[in-house]
Amino acid sequence: MSWNLRVRGPGGQATLAASPDTAISQLQQQIEEKLGVPVHLQELLGGFPPKQLQITDPAATLSSVGIANGDSLTVRQAAAPAEPPAATPAASGAAAGLGLEAVEAAAAAAGGDGYAMDDEDEDAQLAAAIAASLQDSQPAAATTAAPPAAAATAAAAARLAAAPRPPQPSSSKPAPAAGQTPSGAAPAPTSVRLADGSCVVRRIIPSDNSCLFTAVGYVMEHDRGRAAALRQVIAEVVAADPVTYNDGFLGKTNEEYCEWITNKKNWGGGIELAILSAHYGREIAAFDIRTKRCDRYGESEGYAERVLLIYDGLHYDAMAVAAFEGAPEELDITVLQ
Repeated sequence: MSWNLRVRGPGGQATLAASPDTAISQLQQQIEEKLGVPVHLQELLGGFPPKQLQITDPAATLSSVGIANGDSLTVRQAAAPAEPPAATPAASGAAAGLGLEAVEAAAAAAGGDGYAMDDEDEDAQLAAAIAASLQDSQPAAATTAAPPAAAATAAAAARLAAAPRPPQPSSSKPAPAAGQTPSGAAPAPTSVRLADGSCVVRRIIPSDNSCLFTAVGYVMEHDRGRAAALRQVIAEVVAADPVTYNDGFLGKTNEEYCEWITNKKNWGGGIELAILSAHYGREIAAFDIRTKRCDRYGESEGYAERVLLIYDGLHYDAMAVAAFEGAPEELDITVLQ
């Protein structure tokens, strides 16, 4: 029986032929030939979210380690030859349980005594807090390998605080309207490496008045071009339920609101996030880096999945878990459990 496996790595992706009886060493040789990652530096990740495969016997077959036909694998290149895994912990399991309460507690701890950071680095604080909470969410057997939440937060925050921010581009455009984020003032991308080598990353969304819709489109569908369509979804939901979405609720008539929300110059907020949460059937957790508050849309619905946004009081960006530092966006995990 012939198998097809999709393998992605730092330099691209390839489809490899294999079988249930193919040895891990044979697969690794194909990966070296197709993607250029030396066998002795390969770290293989599989499943969803990607977890590192613990390879103790290169002669083991693919089926014996849980790889199946049609699987997608990620190969990560180690900085140095990997040591034989003795009691190597499993990957962080970010999508297995985010622990939002832990995120909120860690967000407060991130700016605690001894680790104070400037206001301009509050986004770094939150990313560090989320990274720490993800580590805390590992299965019990793996938690011994992760540093304590406070230590992990402090270490990550220190790294991010020390990292230089890129210069902000100058702009000849007129000053933005009140409350609008200047096009050149978006915060620098933020990433925090987790214990297993994966990263919590902030994916920057353009400041064009549609950041909320673009960010939601990205975390829900990995599509940055969904803003107009999502505005239309909201207008249709509101128009179909004038009892719920009445003048008092919307602050304008139902008809006026539907026309208003489809105008790309107008922002979205809580009403729109609640509607989009119901539309996708997933919880949307929006972390406010100024107040350290987490607003959870769809929380009471019992959804099995959630996505993360980060909010600075004016602008929304997307949050994701990347397979490794510098991984392309196509490898992002944005839907968590």
